[in-house]
Amino acid sequence: MSVKIGISPIAWQNDDLPDLTADYTMEQALKESREIGYTGVERGQRMPHDTPGLRAYLDEYDIALCGGWCSGNLLVNDVQQEIEAVRQQVEQFVALKSPCIVYAECSNTVQGQIGTPVNNRPKLCRDQVLDYGRKLSEVAKWMQDQGMPMAYHHHMGSIIESEDDVNWLMEGASNEVSLCFDTGHLLFGGGDVMATLDRWADRVHHVHFKDIRPEIVADVRAQDRSFLDAVIAGAFTVPGDGCIDFQAVADKLKVMDYAGWIVVEAEQDPAKAPPYDYSQKGYQHIVQVCAKAGLEIDG
Repeated sequence: MSVKIGISPIAWQNDDLPDLTADYTMEQALKESREIGYTGVERGQRMPHDTPGLRAYLDEYDIALCGGWCSGNLLVNDVQQEIEAVRQQVEQFVALKSPCIVYAECSNTVQGQIGTPVNNRPKLCRDQVLDYGRKLSEVAKWMQDQGMPMAYHHHMGSIIESEDDVNWLMEGASNEVSLCFDTGHLLFGGGDVMATLDRWADRVHHVHFKDIRPEIVADVRAQDRSFLDAVIAGAFTVPGDGCIDFQAVADKLKVMDYAGWIVVEAEQDPAKAPPYDYSQKGYQHIVQVCAKAGLEIDG
């Protein structure tokens, strides 16, 4: 069993804060990611949107598509409407052999609203999340039938943010709804990283290695700042540069026989955290903890 190491281009090209990364290009992101050693990249909005164009673009940099964000609207759409809304991305990701679609409910999220405190994110009760999970299962089953797994991304500012939210979603949803387990978002959301990984090990299909700076997270919470304010301030960073014990995570992945992608997703202000230097630091840390855990790296 082996893992692959990928990266989101968000450190070079932030879709939510384009002015923050205006001095960088997507071409630079792919070129430098491959130089560092990453073998996959998650799709960014400034990549070609057509399938032949995206395939040629990735081939030019010898890098695979290792997933990509999908903004869900299932709270306001019925199941068939949602299927039609995501059909093109599903077909594209199947054609490009992506390991999954990284899906998150975005119809009422505050993650992209710089004027709204992340503390004011929408919240559902347990029964509402269970109902949402059952509805989500229908979309995930359709995706699975097309050959594309759905990995749900619990995310700050959204209805699935806390450890309870994750637990309720996994309880309510069928096994076709797998988990994009994101260490940084879980800890920022007040969750227990290892307890959640232990509980839902059999549902984890995709992993984001994202570290946090706890003093900045605490300030964001205390001062009622937004998610985007948190990003600009440096709440997130690469593995090995914050407070999360990634050795413990890697050890658990080994026990789980995890054989998917480990993806670095660490959006920061590049003026404070140069993307190449920090992405290299994150890559080296992952290689180190994987070696110690006995996880073989493919590529």
